[in-house]
Amino acid sequence: MTVEKISLDTVWEVLNKIPDPEIPVISIVELGVVRDVSLENDQVLITITPTYTGCPATNIFEADILTSMKELGIENAQIKYQYQPAWTTDWLSEESREKLRVYGIAPPDGKTSDKRYLLGETPTVKCVQCNSENTRMISPFGSTACKSLYQCNECLETFDYFKCI
Repeated sequence: MTVEKISLDTVWEVLNKIPDPEIPVISIVELGVVRDVSLENDQVLITITPTYTGCPATNIFEADILTSMKELGIENAQIKYQYQPAWTTDWLSEESREKLRVYGIAPPDGKTSDKRYLLGETPTVKCVQCNSENTRMISPFGSTACKSLYQCNECLETFDYFKCI
């Protein structure tokens, strides 16, 4: 298929179906990784911002995007990395945060401008099972580097907290 026959809306729709490899309940578009899509010189140019340096999912983002474009009939897709501004959890929509909570991951609390963590304060994280605020951090790292492991002192459930990055 030629690029001229593809609409940007169609490309965005396809990209919005690609799940985050570590959090499959949200797409890479909902995560905020996909920044822009354009049609240039008979190719689809997709701009992405990695979540953080060394994120193991970055290569999977790229492979999944290129595979999806080929399935759409686009052989000439290119991925461009944009590092400024840096990705932040502030880009997660309220809908995405709710999807995380329902999936069992406490969403980021507050904005990245909040520097309580640097002062040794941990955020009050609600339990994703019973909604209690009586929780404690067990480990600064959870199932992935971008999450912390918490436990609820009421229901004793352990759960991941998506750090405010």
